[in-house]
Amino acid sequence: MTMPRLLATLLLVVSQGFLGFTHTGVVHPPQEHLKDGEPFRVLVFSRTAGFRHDSIPDGVQAIRQLGEQHGFHVEHTEDSSHFTDENLKNYAVVVFLSTTGDVLNDEQERAFERFIQQGHGYVGIHAAADTEYDWPWYGQLVGAYFKGHPAIQPATIQVADPAHPSTRGLDRFWKRTDEWYTYRANPRGSVHVLMTLDERTYQGGGMGADHPIAWCHEFDGGRAWYTGLGHTRESYREREFLDHILGGIRWAAGVEPGDAGGSIPSHFEKVVLDANTTDPMELAVASDGRVVFVERGGVIKVWDPALKGTVQAGYIPVSTSLEDGLLGVTLDPSFDETGWIYVYYSPAGDEPVQHLSRLTLTRENTIVPDSERILLKVPTQREECCHSGGSLAFGPDGTLYISTGDNTNPFASDGYAPIDTRDGRHPWDAQKSSANANDLRGKILRIRPLPDGTYEIPDGNLFPKDGSQGRPEIYVMGCRNPFRISIDPRTGFLYWGDVGPDASAPRAQRGPAGHDEWNQARGPGNFGWPHFVGPNLAYHQYDFATNAVGEPFDPARPVNTSPFNTGPQELPPAVPAWIWYTYGESAEWPELGAGGRCAMAGPVYHYNPDRATEASLPASFDNTLFIYEWARNWIMAVHLDDSGNIVKMNRFMPDTPFIRPHELELGPDGCLYLIEWGTGFGGGNDDAVISRLEYCPGGLRPPRVEARALPASGQTPLTVAFTSKGSAARNEESILHFAWDFDGDGTIDATSPNPMHTYQTAGNYHARLKVTDAYGRSAITNIPVSVGNTAPRVDIVWPPNGGVFTFGDEIEYEIQVSDREDQAIDTSRLVVQPALGHDTHAHPFEQHRATTGRFQTLLDDGHGGDADLFQVLSAAYTDGGAPGVKPITSRDTVILQPRRKQAQFAGALHGATKDTSTDAQGGGQVVVFNAPGAAAVYEPVNFHRVNAMNLRVAATGGGGTLELRLGTRDGMMIAATTIASQDMMRLTRGPHPIRIEHFENEGGAGLILRIAGENMPKQVVPEDMFTHDETRQPGLRVDYYALEAVSALPDFTRLRPYRSEIAPYVDFPSTDGEFAGSGLSNRVGSVFTGFINIPADGAYQFFLESDDGSRLTINGETIITNDGIHAMVERSGAEKWIDVRVPIADPGGSHALWIIFRPARDGAAVKLNWIEFEGDGVRVR
Repeated sequence: MTMPRLLATLLLVVSQGFLGFTHTGVVHPPQEHLKDGEPFRVLVFSRTAGFRHDSIPDGVQAIRQLGEQHGFHVEHTEDSSHFTDENLKNYAVVVFLSTTGDVLNDEQERAFERFIQQGHGYVGIHAAADTEYDWPWYGQLVGAYFKGHPAIQPATIQVADPAHPSTRGLDRFWKRTDEWYTYRANPRGSVHVLMTLDERTYQGGGMGADHPIAWCHEFDGGRAWYTGLGHTRESYREREFLDHILGGIRWAAGVEPGDAGGSIPSHFEKVVLDANTTDPMELAVASDGRVVFVERGGVIKVWDPALKGTVQAGYIPVSTSLEDGLLGVTLDPSFDETGWIYVYYSPAGDEPVQHLSRLTLTRENTIVPDSERILLKVPTQREECCHSGGSLAFGPDGTLYISTGDNTNPFASDGYAPIDTRDGRHPWDAQKSSANANDLRGKILRIRPLPDGTYEIPDGNLFPKDGSQGRPEIYVMGCRNPFRISIDPRTGFLYWGDVGPDASAPRAQRGPAGHDEWNQARGPGNFGWPHFVGPNLAYHQYDFATNAVGEPFDPARPVNTSPFNTGPQELPPAVPAWIWYTYGESAEWPELGAGGRCAMAGPVYHYNPDRATEASLPASFDNTLFIYEWARNWIMAVHLDDSGNIVKMNRFMPDTPFIRPHELELGPDGCLYLIEWGTGFGGGNDDAVISRLEYCPGGLRPPRVEARALPASGQTPLTVAFTSKGSAARNEESILHFAWDFDGDGTIDATSPNPMHTYQTAGNYHARLKVTDAYGRSAITNIPVSVGNTAPRVDIVWPPNGGVFTFGDEIEYEIQVSDREDQAIDTSRLVVQPALGHDTHAHPFEQHRATTGRFQTLLDDGHGGDADLFQVLSAAYTDGGAPGVKPITSRDTVILQPRRKQAQFAGALHGATKDTSTDAQGGGQVVVFNAPGAAAVYEPVNFHRVNAMNLRVAATGGGGTLELRLGTRDGMMIAATTIASQDMMRLTRGPHPIRIEHFENEGGAGLILRIAGENMPKQVVPEDMFTHDETRQPGLRVDYYALEAVSALPDFTRLRPYRSEIAPYVDFPSTDGEFAGSGLSNRVGSVFTGFINIPADGAYQFFLESDDGSRLTINGETIITNDGIHAMVERSGAEKWIDVRVPIADPGGSHALWIIFRPARDGAAVKLNWIEFEGDGVRVR
């Protein structure tokens, strides 16, 4: 929009004079319920009270022609007096065509609200979002308000929902020219997004990776559809754009159906099927709705919709050492007829091997005895952790895919490639497995099971069927830990998440930082591990004996010269990852965020209208891959085009908390089925659940149901207090009705929220609670009750929870076990499991069976100095059960903290933030305390034999005090220390030469200089402090430079400015428009020079905030460097890092440690790099 507002207003007056109102004056009955083909009326409203688009007449004419061609009547007006109840009832849809400003009065607004509430439709085109800013209801209707736009230019639109009438038939990557709006807020979450803009394809975008440009929703009883397209006159002669508008009008009129809730989180619900599972691993859903799932300890279970509950179908004795166990399950394509299921497991015993077996499951949910047929054995080693894989999936051609991990210890290679070829070090060399064509580990295998329990090699695997070049079962090699795989049932493409190594940063002589990957295999291939990671980033050859560094591996011609390689040395070329990311934010896929890493691949959904139910994923998700992140606790919908290319990815159900999503499958009902591992590191989590994710059209969701039994086990007779605490209605004006079935016989035994019941007969019961709301939506949960057997009690007496250790310590442990029914504690039923905690997961090591003993922590953590590492110890005891009553397992877990803990790995931050470390001693990120009461919380912490804490800190702006408190923000203070500011500059009164350099590559420019002093609060440097020469002329000289694409500050002394001026201040917030007086918004550099006049002798601190990079120099000394490409980021003067020792008196017990900041003055801050505990810790009891 370039026309001045005054001229626009004059044009408005003229246009209203000749356009007038073209309504025929005939009164028509209202049309609220229309059928396809039934005529309806559309009112086009184009009044403007601001900028007026010259395309409005073209738009009116185009919509008239659409009406003539498609059987609806179009009328046009710019007279707002026609917004009355009597007149609006004549129309099915009102189109706001590039309206601007305040176009309706209060009475007209109320009439339009009633029009929508009566079930009618709204269509907004382009500047309809630049309308009625003071009418909140309209803001909700249109979805988002206009913020700005760059120049008209070509861009690519990502069509996220190809099934909606307004987007059907469009290219998934729609390239066109228009004026591209940005909006004040992203409407996603309250509207269904139809299309987004790819900001990488044009200049001047301001919304980032998720830029909606067209959307719809059902609102206040009616339907609303909006498109940000349509600025140019040419748009209204473009067939695709006109089809886009036509689909929007027909949908808003109600004559053509289309999903309007697929990207609205409140239209989905997580329905818990089983909340009483132990270490669930993988699941599969049968056509009759049964959910078959396996638990790591060897149990096979079935959730049966007919029973609304879970039964145990069978048990396989397994080894659960390291990461082994019962790992995977899937159903044969002929399951309905044969009952065949396949499992992947680690058989109990001394032989290190994995089995792929077929079992038979009856319709009564029992495994047929002696039905096991072992199809395949995968030899392994059980000396060292980690990576077992074990996911199973069938392809559309009846072939079975099996994922296997690299079976390699990752903890002695600094987080880089484990390629240790020294004698006896084969468990530390992934070249023996992943890069070995004659080994089945570190692969995804592909076989065709045969009815007799054997298998054959299908066509199309990586190596010939005769085994001359490698094992013929191999489809994909070069995997590290492909924990979850899936197959697109339409294309046969293979997807998997590969959990990568742990290095937090690249190292020139070793290789890249650790990456996780999602991969897509359209055919067989070598995906590179352990020679490459991510987009074929190469590791160096490395001699672990001498630390000698060799050449990097060549992805075009990888060679495996390990002495543990039993296959050919020359390997297939490496295939780069499809999606890759590190611990930090991804430049390629910023939607992934930052944090821990644990990539999982879920199913590809294809909408089937013949099988769809009300709860099925809607058609807007057709051809969508679901990926999920175990460590970051999210699920992502990756929309694909017909060729399998990524169109757009967005969080799925972002408002629903997921606790370590562990497995995700599609059911034949079109719903997603989910396993959540739960919060604990050692397994046995009380919050592990099996759930179904359901779509709720119109947002009418089932209630939340939660129930507990206290006690849940004990001797006969057993009186149990049941509680429904946590259950809640999810729909407005709804109350819950409760129905309890205590013994599972189908009879309602109680209807109160919190009943009591006494069990007289021993046995295992599954009490059931059904809650129903006023809309008839219901939810069910089951609560196991063991009568006649009391759960054992397990306590880890030593080490204490939160105790401090040093890597390499050997630590004593003591476990106490008691059980009412067991005459003596059988230690063969006790499992003591040490594990290395890393981020949100743990790598188990050797198991112990005694109640006392010692375990060894790692001598070399192998993750790099700034990884989130700790020690986990868990203990589990399974009692002997009782006559007619199954055994019960109880657990206890403790977490031990490392002697040095990076501050960034706080369990919670309250008012504090994170920033990149500037400390020469390392650290990936630091915690920044820059507000009164800002806090970081570390939990658990036990100060046994800790006499002091050492804090690595840097203070700015005067610093402040750090308080150490226990339990809560107001808990007992055990210490406090004052951190003095180290970055103040001593300056004398008078002028000092100043130079500020700045650049912006693209996407928004900004630059702000602030100052604080001993007697000066932090503020933008005032205009009267700047002069551009020694004659005290106000302002700074600024030279502007046109740049090529840059990622860092250039050497401006080698460049020639194209424009110069005097700037009165340096206060330019980030903008998508031109920067300062440069005339440019992208690829612009600027240099401000002159003098800063200091009002009095004293200490001062400067703060430079910029988008992108900047540098401040005073008196010829560089004070602040804030370089690189980034959004608005503020940095202060050169930070001086110091170590502060804080004496501690052990308060006893385990606590949450709160570190709370009390600033010395406004604008003060303290940065914390790490905390270090001083003393013996748990090494000495």
